[in-house]
Amino acid sequence: MSDALQRPGLNRRHLLQLTTLGLGAGALAALAGCSGRTGREVLDTFGKLDFRNPLHIPPLAESVVKDGQRVFDLVTQAGQSEIVQGGKADTWGVNGALLGPTLRARRGEDIRINISNSLEVATTLHWHGMRLPAVADGGPHQMVEPGGTWSPAWGIDQPAATLWYHPHPHGETEKHVYKGLGGMFIIDDDEESRLALPRHYGVDDIPVIVQDKTFNAQGQLVESGRVGVGMLGGTVLVNGTAAAVLAVTAEHTRLRLLNASTARSYNFGFSDDRSFTMIGSDGGLLAQPVPLSRIMLTPGERAEIIVAAAPGEKFTLRSFPQCLGVADSRAAEVGAQDKLEILELTAAATLSPSAPIPTQLATMDYPDPALAGDMRMFQLGDNSINSKFMDMDRIDLEVKAGATEAWGVINAHNQPHNFHIHDVQFQILSMDNQPPPPELAGWKDTVYVPPRMTIRLLMRFGEHTDPVIPYMYHCHLLWHEDMGMMGQFLVVE
Repeated sequence: MSDALQRPGLNRRHLLQLTTLGLGAGALAALAGCSGRTGREVLDTFGKLDFRNPLHIPPLAESVVKDGQRVFDLVTQAGQSEIVQGGKADTWGVNGALLGPTLRARRGEDIRINISNSLEVATTLHWHGMRLPAVADGGPHQMVEPGGTWSPAWGIDQPAATLWYHPHPHGETEKHVYKGLGGMFIIDDDEESRLALPRHYGVDDIPVIVQDKTFNAQGQLVESGRVGVGMLGGTVLVNGTAAAVLAVTAEHTRLRLLNASTARSYNFGFSDDRSFTMIGSDGGLLAQPVPLSRIMLTPGERAEIIVAAAPGEKFTLRSFPQCLGVADSRAAEVGAQDKLEILELTAAATLSPSAPIPTQLATMDYPDPALAGDMRMFQLGDNSINSKFMDMDRIDLEVKAGATEAWGVINAHNQPHNFHIHDVQFQILSMDNQPPPPELAGWKDTVYVPPRMTIRLLMRFGEHTDPVIPYMYHCHLLWHEDMGMMGQFLVVE
């Protein structure tokens, strides 16, 4: 670890401010030990990508209302996808060959999702960011065997948000996500609907599911070549499309950014350094919009942003070098210095007018810190949490239904890790005793924890109880999760 990272005052907030200011790799290296000296070759596709493929927009999943429930039918299946030139890749998808449809439901609705598994292996689908009963969570205890069907049901009772779904088999999650299982899950509510925001799905409200993969000369997926964080692919896909182009037709476009990669973090910004407005994080809208020029998302995190365009403009969404707080020798190894073109945005000659972005967004009902008892501590280690590896037969802790709890998470390892908790949205209280920056002040279910940092979280658990079936907490760098960096908790009466 560099001496710079050990200096008092150079914390996560300052590192985020540096990346927001758009400082280059050399400046970040001098300030925070991110020079990137490593054997792994740094990727640089800035200005080198031939954007030629129209962006695929995942269709909205069909549903019917039956006996008071909105019912979706999903099938996990194998297929082939021509993603890059050279041939077709063997992929997995939901209701198709790669990825899945966007599910959409409204707060107050009761839903049921029938998942039929036509794969030759068992899998499951987890509803990432959702409040729901443990029996419906889709974790490793709810596997769907080949030829089987699982039909979880629950009531939607949380604010409008951009969530997602993905497989969660213990020890195999990285592979199942990398092969292509996953999709977006959008929740609507009355508060969001009253705001003058872009909301024409696929037109000015765009799902942006970002993943990275490696392909061989025959166009097949390469499922090897892991570094410490997992697999870092050489090709970036958006909604399963490589070298994607989005036709912009409105003055304002809402991008629902989802980092669905298995290991890579992205430092999103635009090629001309234009500013954009962040309106939402993992768990829903922010209280007020936040102007930014960069937003970093680690695997599993989401952000809703609005970008303005003028008629005839062309610019690209990129991932810029970022400081993950690792030692000099690890910066390039973990992908921190990669420069990646992601999506080209091409504005039409005439654009539909858009309303000004509201100055107030959501009402935040944060828990009262005074109601939390002693802080639970979680130490992130080498594929372990609190020196324990995942054991499906071990319950690590119990929490009371409706309880307000404070959790402290410290990364005691030299690798990047993040921390995701099922069934709850939390508020970040502090990052090394400093308040979070505005872009991290909303509801979160996944947070990056740099080496040697301690982050304090505050959360209020729901009323769903189960004395037997647990929820998970884990690192969402999926190779780490698969290797055992996960624990289990019960919500009890």
